[in-house]
Amino acid sequence: MLKNYLLVAVRNFLKRRIFSLINILGLSIGISAALIIYLIVQFEFSYENFRKDKDSVYRIVTQMNNPQAKQTFPIGGVEGPLPAALRNEATGMEAITHFITLFRSIGGDKITIPGNPLPTVLKRGKADITQIIYADEYYFRLFPHVWLAGSEQHALKEPNQAILTDERARLYFGHLRLEDIIGRQIVYEISRDTIVCTVTGIVKTLKGKATDFRFEEFISLKTLTEAQLANHSVADDWSIISNASQAFVKLKPGVKPLQIENQLTAIRAKHQEDKSNQGKDKDFAKHYLQPLNDIHFNQEYGPLLYGGRQAHKPTLYGLLLTAVLLLILGSINFINLTTAQSAQRAKEIGIRKTFGSGKRKLVFQFLTETFLLTLFATVLSIILSPLFFKIFRDFIPAEISFSFLGRYHVWLFLALLILCITFFSGLYPAWVLTRYKPVVSLKNQLYSGSSQTRGSWLRKTLTVFQFVVAQFILIATLAVSKQLYYSLNKDLGYNTQAIVSFFVPFDFDFSSPTSRRFVLAEKLKAIPSIDKISLAGDVPAGEFTLTQDLNFNTGKKNELLTTQIINTDPEYYKIFNLKLKSGRYPFPDNILKESLINEAFAKAVGFKNPEEALGKFIQWGNAKLLIVGVLADFHTKSTHESIKPIVALTSKSLNSHIHFSLKPQTNAPGLWKATLEKVEREFKQVYPDKDFEYRFFDETIASFYKKEQAARKLLAWSSGLCIIISCLGLLGLVIYITNVRTKEIAVRKILGASASQLTTLLSRELIVLVLLAFAIASPLAWIAVNKWLQNFSYRTDISWWLFGVCGVGMLLVAMTVLGVRTIKSAIANPVNALRSE
Repeated sequence: MLKNYLLVAVRNFLKRRIFSLINILGLSIGISAALIIYLIVQFEFSYENFRKDKDSVYRIVTQMNNPQAKQTFPIGGVEGPLPAALRNEATGMEAITHFITLFRSIGGDKITIPGNPLPTVLKRGKADITQIIYADEYYFRLFPHVWLAGSEQHALKEPNQAILTDERARLYFGHLRLEDIIGRQIVYEISRDTIVCTVTGIVKTLKGKATDFRFEEFISLKTLTEAQLANHSVADDWSIISNASQAFVKLKPGVKPLQIENQLTAIRAKHQEDKSNQGKDKDFAKHYLQPLNDIHFNQEYGPLLYGGRQAHKPTLYGLLLTAVLLLILGSINFINLTTAQSAQRAKEIGIRKTFGSGKRKLVFQFLTETFLLTLFATVLSIILSPLFFKIFRDFIPAEISFSFLGRYHVWLFLALLILCITFFSGLYPAWVLTRYKPVVSLKNQLYSGSSQTRGSWLRKTLTVFQFVVAQFILIATLAVSKQLYYSLNKDLGYNTQAIVSFFVPFDFDFSSPTSRRFVLAEKLKAIPSIDKISLAGDVPAGEFTLTQDLNFNTGKKNELLTTQIINTDPEYYKIFNLKLKSGRYPFPDNILKESLINEAFAKAVGFKNPEEALGKFIQWGNAKLLIVGVLADFHTKSTHESIKPIVALTSKSLNSHIHFSLKPQTNAPGLWKATLEKVEREFKQVYPDKDFEYRFFDETIASFYKKEQAARKLLAWSSGLCIIISCLGLLGLVIYITNVRTKEIAVRKILGASASQLTTLLSRELIVLVLLAFAIASPLAWIAVNKWLQNFSYRTDISWWLFGVCGVGMLLVAMTVLGVRTIKSAIANPVNALRSE
């Protein structure tokens, strides 16, 4: 019996090749997208799930509040001494661990292995500095690893100890036996420090695991604190709260996070120093416990590592919705085309019923056909998967590869997907087809006295739904693109074009004129193609920001304001073209005593006019800085955020970057490339053991909108796929309509109807459906886009032309698809049609 069902199904596919191909293509697009999206979403939501005690592990985070300035700053770390105090003074926890992360490599840090003449440069793709941490002796108790060599019991208890993963051990020591690596030395040259460590253990790399804990090297925390290394203050100073200082706790059964948070408040109050300018009642820091599985998604407190990748739940839900919509559109094509062909299969059904076939057998026959068609579509989707890997490459984590298709849960997902599509796509057509009465079917009077041969309300509704989805996503794509264009081309308050910046390594004699950074800056001034050059802090809108609470006397009262600090020199203002609202720039001879603020600072402290701030003083550490000018507001972050108070000052200790503007290369193609090569040569002469890494300022600005760029690409691909599927369904329906109305077309043509009249007649009904879909999609898209734009403090408007472009574009696409078939039918010889009876 099953063999017969399969033979009949294959015969029907071959008989109706065009419709079968349309169905398979539509479903395969949906299944391919669903498969890739399943891999992404399943992986992202499985982070840390391999840990048995994940529900009892929390990260301690900090919320900095300044009620006076109405400012809130979430920090993903804690003050360094807190974990030890918590271990000694609090209860309710099974384990506590503390580690210090390192900032990502900016260039020049390196590792050498005694006996190995080739140093390993700390650089992404080789040995990444973000994969090295200073960890305490409790780390591996809270985050267990498989030990391949050495002992966990004595791990990281003493200074200058190091634990490696097996992959990092192979990188440093080649194919030396793991047991023989124990006792070998590693020399780290990181952040102005040289550290010599002894390897005391090797653990297995967490390869293939969905985790944020991708550390490859563990240096004992005591190495940092007891040797007073460059970053030791992060570990032992109660006044410093840094994202680099990470603390995790594992709660005992039955203990609630609030109980620990209350103890954290008490411990901080006990140990916090009473500063002269800030009483204990002004300690605005409060600690909270963040669940382990929340770290990968919570944008507020940031990732485990600076620059680490986090997932965005709304984006993941958007991906899921995209997969569901594409599957629904493909299923709609199947339902539409199958029910549209019902008249052509009426006689087959009548004969089967006459020979005793029951309704259950007929339903099984049609579901078998749906199953086979879906199976073919699934095979095609697997073949198309590499293409979809490219389409969704901006959303696919680096850990996911094509080899993931071989995992058992993927095949289980595909099996469930096939069964679901078979059931939901095939059940309604099967129910419609099996309702026909044998006598009526055999007499070919299936739709006598009705208009059902020209379409049913269900087919129209499903067609409208397809185009509503396609037009909704298309309008959203245009709106996101418009906002991105606005953000990238908005006047940000400074110049972004032809400006290059690079980090200059630290010198202990940074304030001396003979410091290498000053020497390099002077060398670069001699390059003719460089217009201006500045030795200062980071760019006005950089990845690293220095934020500090400053005391400011308005003349009436003292204001404590959380302020962003920008380090400048006289050329800095010229290169970035920072504009004055009032006052003047600092005099070159007085730059260490004078400062500028922005308009947002003046407003935050209560000045109605920028001029009122001139002549006032800012207390910065032990220095009093005279305010000599007010800068026009400029963006230091993306247009998501409002402009914050800023103080621009000059401090030689904060000189970390060289910036230079390039002269136009209008009449000299390749001038910039040649200039950068000269800059690199000068850099290597001054810093022969360092790497030269530069970045154009406009690239930094563009990096602020990575999520939006990815969302735009997702919407663009989604709208394209939805349009393709919808047009395939529209093509199938118009083919069916022209086939059913072949004789009518021939008679009308004999009676004098022109080809254009016939084309209009055949297309009119379907064009009305596309216009109806536009009328439904437009208000829905407006509501969704308006809500999305609320995420931006500075945003574009929702222009009418977004909807006009979508409506006209979709109408032209639909008319093109319809015209391909209707024109062919309209110009066909009517004699052939009348002879076919």
